[in-house]
Amino acid sequence: MVFSSITFIYYFLPLVLLVYFFTPKKYRNIPLLVFSLLFYSYGEPKYIILLIFSCIFNYIMGILITKNRQSKKSTIYLLLSILVDVGLLLYFKYTNFFIENINNIFNTNTKLLNLTLPLGISFFTFQVLGYIIDVYNQKITATKNIITFSTYVTLFPQLVAGPIVRYQDVSKELESRNLSIDTFGQGVERFIIGLGKKVLLANTIGSLPTILLTLPNKTVLLYILVAISYTLQIYFDFSGYSDMAIGLGKMLGFNFPENFNYPLTAKSLTDFWRRWHISLSSWLKDYIYIPLGGSRVNSLKHMRNIFIVWFITGFWHGASWNFIIWGLYFAIFLLIEKYFLKDFLYKNRVISHIYTVTLVIISFIIFNSNTLGDIIVFLKSIMGFNNLPFTNSETNYYLRSYFIIILTSVIASTPIIKNIINKLTSKYHINTFIDTMQVIYLIIILVVSTAYLIDSSYNPFLYFRF
Repeated sequence: MVFSSITFIYYFLPLVLLVYFFTPKKYRNIPLLVFSLLFYSYGEPKYIILLIFSCIFNYIMGILITKNRQSKKSTIYLLLSILVDVGLLLYFKYTNFFIENINNIFNTNTKLLNLTLPLGISFFTFQVLGYIIDVYNQKITATKNIITFSTYVTLFPQLVAGPIVRYQDVSKELESRNLSIDTFGQGVERFIIGLGKKVLLANTIGSLPTILLTLPNKTVLLYILVAISYTLQIYFDFSGYSDMAIGLGKMLGFNFPENFNYPLTAKSLTDFWRRWHISLSSWLKDYIYIPLGGSRVNSLKHMRNIFIVWFITGFWHGASWNFIIWGLYFAIFLLIEKYFLKDFLYKNRVISHIYTVTLVIISFIIFNSNTLGDIIVFLKSIMGFNNLPFTNSETNYYLRSYFIIILTSVIASTPIIKNIINKLTSKYHINTFIDTMQVIYLIIILVVSTAYLIDSSYNPFLYFRF
């Protein structure tokens, strides 16, 4: 079940809210846990046992680490937790990848396992690992309430695609949540905005690459349009989903961390990764990069740390070489920035923005390609090395047809509209008018998005793959 579906918006969510708000405050984690398990079962019924196991196992490990804090047993329990959690992730997500590569290298014929990827395993694995490590490092106290812990792990707004929520960020809210009409309204607003991003922008612009790549006569401009469309689609797809998750959290009394902060306005790749998938970037920084020594080591070790983190970042996204190449691509350019371009990029803001967006767009060519050959063909084509004409009548037709949605998406990827509204509000004191127009705007987005969902069969969610 995805948030951007009629089933979720008009059946599942109203039922959740009805039961949730009629349940006494101190017992609200129970229906939340039940509905979260139902939400997961809707998409992956056979792997519900895996999710329940993860909850029970890591709950017990947290208790055992706390009880044995003064002995070496706590370290043993930590290592056991990491071994089991990472082991399950490796088994379900990467076993066939390893078999395929062993077959290719040694010319063997080992059969692939009949495995399907459990929904959200990459996200909830990092979430429970963060909890266990924080308990071991005494940053948090292990909860003794298994309902509380299981609710934290399975909380449906962020279960299958993040943001990766740390226990300390919601520990108080798991025990007691203060709800108000204003907070609930903010949650509804955030959810609808995310729905609009996903349905009206990501889904619409996401259909363009499929159309263009089936055309018999390719052009350089065609590949440029595909690359730009890939980038905009994945941004609005994932940031829209994160907005919906944060909005749902607010409706239920939780404050989840922000996951995106206009990353396509970044002035460097370093800045980009402070703005893109923030919860993942900060998790990797705190649990892998800093324990390795971060940047407070010599240059060689710092380079090693960067490559380790970005190898993991790429591999975390998927069991395929294109994701590994994607991660190492960022590692290389982040090191180039760190050691050679930092001052230049800081002084030349326009050039730095063009440089960043160009490299980000190229990165998503790698991200969306299936093989190394596909990457090479795409990059050669976009740079005009495949003897392609720059454009033709078909490419121009689709450029005209999709120009408005591309332009709208580019504007929506910046804070321009938000800044204009804030300036108008502060200068002319027209809060009431702005608030009224905002309500109308949200209603229009909800109605149009609903109509789109009823009429269209194209409603993918890219990050369910990861």
